[in-house]
This record gives sequence, structure tokens and C-alpha cells, in this order.
Amino acid sequence: MDNTQVSAIGVSAPPREQAGTRSVAITMYCILLLSYVLMAADRYLFPVLAPYVRREFGFSAPLTGLLTTIFTLGLGAGGLTTGYILSRYSRKATMLVGIAIFSGATALTAVTHGFWGMLFCLAAQGIGMAMLATSMFALAASYFVTYKAAAIGSVNFCYGIGGFVGSSLAGVLLVKYANWRAPMIVFGLFGFVMIAVIAATVRGWFSETRGATQARAASGGAAGLLNRNTVLLTILSVIHGLSMYGFLGGYASFLQETLHYTPTRAGFVVGFFAIGALTSIAGGWLGDRFSPRIVLSGAYVCIAVLGYLFFQVTPSPLTREILTFAYGVVGSAILYVGLAAYHVRSLRSSLASKGSGMFVTSLYGGAAFGGYLIRALAAHGGWLFAGVIQMSLLCVVGAVLALALRPSEMNA
Repeated sequence: MDNTQVSAIGVSAPPREQAGTRSVAITMYCILLLSYVLMAADRYLFPVLAPYVRREFGFSAPLTGLLTTIFTLGLGAGGLTTGYILSRYSRKATMLVGIAIFSGATALTAVTHGFWGMLFCLAAQGIGMAMLATSMFALAASYFVTYKAAAIGSVNFCYGIGGFVGSSLAGVLLVKYANWRAPMIVFGLFGFVMIAVIAATVRGWFSETRGATQARAASGGAAGLLNRNTVLLTILSVIHGLSMYGFLGGYASFLQETLHYTPTRAGFVVGFFAIGALTSIAGGWLGDRFSPRIVLSGAYVCIAVLGYLFFQVTPSPLTREILTFAYGVVGSAILYVGLAAYHVRSLRSSLASKGSGMFVTSLYGGAAFGGYLIRALAAHGGWLFAGVIQMSLLCVVGAVLALALRPSEMNA
């Protein structure tokens, strides 16, 4: 397949001196996506296990909520930093180090005693996740140049698989071993298996592909991070981080503590968010096809409605599964993918790593406090009050701000 044929389908060709083919490249891409499945699974472990950790150590409800989402502080700190690291070191090396950090931190959480040690491990977990996520978003946007949002959607598709596997297996392993530490150790060790597989199979000509983005550097987008679209998208990402991770950090606890769901049942319900995320490729297609104003504003309005419905006590289990699935479609497949893609598109294509880094930093910087805030609001006025404030009202603000974006200043 020559360069013309590859360009026609929106994929950058490897340099001619390399012996790689498109089929080999896609195989390597799938291996990297598997590592993203693992990362997503690790994210979902602690929220399901949190009530047992709280019972053993006697943590307060707000502090337990902080532990469920503190990994996002590491993600926030590591995102933009990773964007700059990628200007000096290879994506493959950055990914491998990232997997080692978050897998090691996941396993170490199981042997750490006390709040501060656990907080440190869970925050460090997020730093490793930021290194992998930023590298994957930059690689997807660089290789699949015509369909950036759909390519990023394929990454988030694997987040959906990992989220369902992680939340479901966490409950299964917890019941099987009667110990909350077992899931953390199992998933942590598997990360080092992935490191060996990636090191042996992924080649530099694929992981470092940049030719298409350099060729398209003049197709639009700002020359630096200080521009109208990036600033607005940063605020929108903070809002979505607070909203989405308030839900992910608190909903399983709400189901168990208020409605008396078992850990397995609560994990199963929350897992429908991840099933919704499986529509991310289609969500990315919407982001490529329609105006950012329409996509983002519409998504924020939908989440505002869902935020009110989630913490009502009357819906049946089936209704809760449907609502959680709908949130996965809107909040993850459409809004998360859209924000990630528009951050990249707001800058020149040669700055894809910085764009993806800014997305990770802003979204997860806000998300770091999502679990704490929703727990604190629930302690003050109840879960319904917390959902209305943290999800509904915040997302209404987001819907209005999204209308101020300038799509004409984004790259193709």
C-alpha cells in the first residue's frame, strides 16, 4: 500500500525505509489498547472496594470519597507534564514507564497502612495513568489524522471494556477471597505482564509516527495553549471531571449505603457506565461530523438531567442500569471523547501531545476533588442535593460556555 492509498483512508504511512505494514501497525495498536483496558480496570477497583476499606480503617465518608478519586489528581498533574516529556522521549518508553507506575501503585495500595500511605499510592497510580493516556491520545490523533475524534473514541472504547471488567471482577474477587486487597494485587501484577508484551512487540516506527501531523501543521489551530478555544475547553473539562468523577466516586457507595445493594450488585450497576462507553467510536464520529458547540452543549444538558435522576430512591434496578448506560454514552462516548479531540484540534497538529496533555490535566485536575465534593455535599444535604449541585447545575454552566467556542479556528 503506498502513501496515496493510506492517505485516502486517513492513516499516516510509516516511512518508506521501514518494513512495517498497515496490518502490523493495527496489531500493535490493539496491543496498546489492551494496556488501556487494564488501566481503565484499575480505575474502577477502589470505588467498589471503598466501603470495606472504610470499615477496616475507620475513615470518614468525605475522606473515603477523596480516596476513590485521588488518582485523578495524579492524572491531572501528569497530563500536561507528559505532553512535554513526549517532546524529549519516545511514546513507547513513556507508556512503559506509565504502566509500571500505575500497576506498581495499585499493588502497593493493598499493603499500605493508614490514610496518607493509601492516598500517596492512589495519587501515584494516576501519574502512571496520565503517562499512558496522554501518549495514547497523541498516537491516535497522529496516526488516524482524518478521523481524530473517532480514533480517540477507539481508545475510550477500551476504557469501557476495562471499566466493566474492573468493576465486575472487583466484586467477584472480593467475594471469592473475602479480602479487598486481592483485586488490587491481581490487577497490579497483570500490568507487569503487559509491560513485557509491549516491550517485545511494539516497534518504534509505529509508536513514534509523526509524519502526517507534521505535513498538516498548517491546516489550522492555534500556535500555543493560550487561545480562546483551549481556555474554554479547559474550563469545560474541569466541569466534566468534577461531575463525572463525583458520580463514579460516589454512586457505588450510594447504592450500597442507602439502597443496601451488595458489592457485586453495585459494581454491576456502575459497570453499565462502561458499557455505554463502548459506543465511543460512534461518539467520536459525531465529534468529527458536527459542530463542537452542538455536540458539547447537547451533552452537558443531557447530563444535567441525568444528575437529577441518579440519586432518586424510587427507580428500579433496571431503570438504574438504563440511566447509568445512558450516562456512559453521553458522558464518556460523546463528551469525554469530544473534549479530548477538540483539545487536540484547537492547536496545530504538530502540538497534539500538548493538546492531549492539557485535556488530561484539566479534566482529571477537576476530577481529583469529585469524590470528596459529592460526599461532602451528601453529608450536608443528602445524595439528591449533591447530585443536583455537582452534576445538574455545573453541567448547565458547561452547556452555556460551550456555545462560546469558535470551531472555525480549529484544525481540520
